[in-house]
Amino acid sequence: MTANSDASEALAFLSLLEIGECIGRRDVTSEHVTTELLRRIDRLDARLNSFVTLLSDDALQQARLVDREISMGFRRGPLHGVPVAVKDLLDMAGVPTGAGSVILQNNIATSDSSVVRKLRGAGAVILGKLHTTEAALLDHHPSLPQPRNPWNTEHWTGASSSGPGVATAAGLCYGAIGTDTGGSIRTPAAANGLTGLKPTWGRVSRHGLFPLAQSLDHIGPMARSAQDVAAMLQVIAGPDRQDPTALVAPREDYLGSIARPIDGVVIGLDNVFAIDGLPTEIARTMHDFCEVMVDLGAQIRLVAMPWDDETNNAGLTIMLAELAHAHASLFPAHASQYGPQVGAMIEMGRNIEAAAYITASQRRAAFAGRMNKLFQEVDLLITPGLAIPVPSLTELQKLAADLDAVRHTLYRFTSPFNLAGLPTISFPGGFDGRGMPLGLQLAGGKLNEALLCRVAHAFQQATDHHVRRPTLG
Repeated sequence: MTANSDASEALAFLSLLEIGECIGRRDVTSEHVTTELLRRIDRLDARLNSFVTLLSDDALQQARLVDREISMGFRRGPLHGVPVAVKDLLDMAGVPTGAGSVILQNNIATSDSSVVRKLRGAGAVILGKLHTTEAALLDHHPSLPQPRNPWNTEHWTGASSSGPGVATAAGLCYGAIGTDTGGSIRTPAAANGLTGLKPTWGRVSRHGLFPLAQSLDHIGPMARSAQDVAAMLQVIAGPDRQDPTALVAPREDYLGSIARPIDGVVIGLDNVFAIDGLPTEIARTMHDFCEVMVDLGAQIRLVAMPWDDETNNAGLTIMLAELAHAHASLFPAHASQYGPQVGAMIEMGRNIEAAAYITASQRRAAFAGRMNKLFQEVDLLITPGLAIPVPSLTELQKLAADLDAVRHTLYRFTSPFNLAGLPTISFPGGFDGRGMPLGLQLAGGKLNEALLCRVAHAFQQATDHHVRRPTLG
């Protein structure tokens, strides 16, 4: 590599907060940073397929405006001038919201989603829209490009926020917005070696989001560290008049409190749920995490996770029924334009009777109550990110043929917290023998995002897993 390419690589892999500080000090202009990332996207994304819509001219115009504001002494905050991107389920005025489908490729949004509006208000430079799996489920539409994992392009990217995971890990943006209905922020974070946060349901407005299942959908940030995630959450969280389900509770100072000590924090561990029977590499990351936490003054307490097959099935019932409702205007009228997996799942949802949905909702309420009780005993709960190492695409194809196998491996540790609507954070815990990231996940009680960020940050200060980068050539 040349000296110029080395400098460009170093610039791309600065943290979101670092590049924001550089722009704020006028060490570098937002226009220069944005130009460098656009060149990097042009060079790498033909292979990685993370962007579905690249807004180069608009991004450069935003960057120049930022530079004028900063030159006049006006700085909006840590995201001012920082290039980010959003998943293609979120509306941006004048841009298609394709939702990973072919049917919606000309679905031009007439206004910004609330999250995009808040990013713009913070002065972030939005590079474009990022790929998602079709309808935010497991598979990409067979006629559309599939994002590739930058650690190894023959391995899974996680789903459904595949584009946000790939782009952020590859240094094509400094952070991204994902969505999560059963693990769609956290599985890409685990697969791509990122930090991703699924907030409490309602903590981030869903106005302008194309839904998978409205009562399970969450929007949250993905970045390369807990600090960066906290900075993004600070911007996008909070009440919203356009979303009556958005929580009115005031935001905490997620970034300002992140460096506080974690002495006395009690972290629950269910050995049966989270360790027993899992591959040695994953169990090792759990043990290593617990050792680091104890060294930092936290306590590890054995608990019982109140999760069972009936509750798991209830979550699937709710998701499928709400999926069918979200696509009622398109399916079955345009069934032939759906991919086979998505079409089959919508059909399953159409066949769910009201009584089954009511029963599932009652089980959900009981589970949420048991989780609330658990978080009166401990502050947080630790689990792996995935129950298996990141699978190769060949391994994934075999696994995807069995929906139960998918639920018990890829989404075993993520979907319970969508059902309960509770916040979680995923972050790197190590690497497997093939050099692929191994993720960890912390869950907390309602609106406990600040503590999640603080404990993940403490772990990242004591380890270096999150600063390792894929080799992209």
